[in-house]
Amino acid sequence: MAARRTERLLNLVICLLHTRSYLTAERIREMVAGYDEAPTDEAFKRMFERDKEDLRDLGIPLETGANSAFDDEPGYRIARRDYALPEITLEPGEAAAVGLAARMWSSASMSASATRALRKLEAAGVEMAPLPEGLQPRVEGSGVAFPLLAEAVHDGRVVTFPYRTAGGAEPAVRTVEPWGVVWWHGRWYLAGHDRDRGATRVFRLSRIAGDPKAVGAKHAVTRPPAVELTALVAAYDAASPASLALVRVRVGRCLGLRRLAVNTSEGPPGWDVIELTYPDPERLADQVLPYGADAVVTDPPDAVEAVVRRLRALSEQSA
Repeated sequence: MAARRTERLLNLVICLLHTRSYLTAERIREMVAGYDEAPTDEAFKRMFERDKEDLRDLGIPLETGANSAFDDEPGYRIARRDYALPEITLEPGEAAAVGLAARMWSSASMSASATRALRKLEAAGVEMAPLPEGLQPRVEGSGVAFPLLAEAVHDGRVVTFPYRTAGGAEPAVRTVEPWGVVWWHGRWYLAGHDRDRGATRVFRLSRIAGDPKAVGAKHAVTRPPAVELTALVAAYDAASPASLALVRVRVGRCLGLRRLAVNTSEGPPGWDVIELTYPDPERLADQVLPYGADAVVTDPPDAVEAVVRRLRALSEQSA
């Protein structure tokens, strides 16, 4: 919908909400900005009819009536009682679920929106239940990549981005027709057609090494109707080869990592050495970094490099 038409519809809604009496079409033409662009009476009538249908399609309760029995022409208004949202009420379990979902977004682009939503609910009188002690949920938002890719999917535009493969040392620029962004087992993935490879591909958002850029016209990309995105990402995740990493963990610490270990042996004084399987270095870094100095990846080199790169990035952000 064109911006000018959208603005006219908003003006129409505001006008009809703030009147108690029914306004005739001619009166609306005089009061609502945008209708003065109609060059003739017939053009205005067509414009106004389309706008009325648009409001009804949007679910806005447009009333038609007359202010008195002597009125020959019908008028229009929007009753506030029908337009306003009902009072928001949440059960304690529902409030806890909303609070948990809002706190799961860790990226700045998502956390601001989630915080505003929580503030609005609290202002409406909804009591947000506190989370259990020690529960700190986190969802990978993948920085600016997520909102940019989601917008490109919505607009149907081709995207380019530097991408680091599991075994690749340097990122390579990829050109992709995006079909969708999918959440699967704690990670975000982009599924689409890779123009460089000429085939369907799935990309981990955390491996995107820079800002994605949308190129070309809108609506140039359409997802094939036979493609099921979740199945596509699930197959990619299952096919990812598993590697073995050696991680030195402090004695009596890192219980979560120890539960994932396939083998544990004695290490230097005060340390144990555990063996972890992982599909790619970035996911291993996600598992190890929350334990801070109590966990140190020692092998293989690509896994060590992934952890070091993350720590350097954190150090630069806090500098």
